[in-house]
Amino acid sequence: MIPGMNPRKMKQVMKQLGMDVRPVEDVQEIIVKTAKGRYVFDQAEVAIMKMQGVTTWQITGEPRFEEAETVIPDDDVALVAGQAGVTADAAKAALVETKGDIAEAILRLAS
Repeated sequence: MIPGMNPRKMKQVMKQLGMDVRPVEDVQEIIVKTAKGRYVFDQAEVAIMKMQGVTTWQITGEPRFEEAETVIPDDDVALVAGQAGVTADAAKAALVETKGDIAEAILRLAS
């Protein structure tokens, strides 16, 4: 809402503009997944706004970010183990530590 504007007047203006805004009740959790991780909203207010045939979802709240787990392919483990002359377990641990960066893992194991 616009500060200082009468809520009844605001609804009237929104109706004239063809806007329909409705809250979503009892939202418990919202998760937005990305390649780098997930944004988790534990407490959020959600509203659905329809205007001129377009539906928009509005999320209001403070998310926490959870990084995605790094998936290490077996081929990468074998490559690092062979290049660094270490066991597969040591190679995998180095790849997890470097978030999958093969060159960095080999350099760390070689030192």
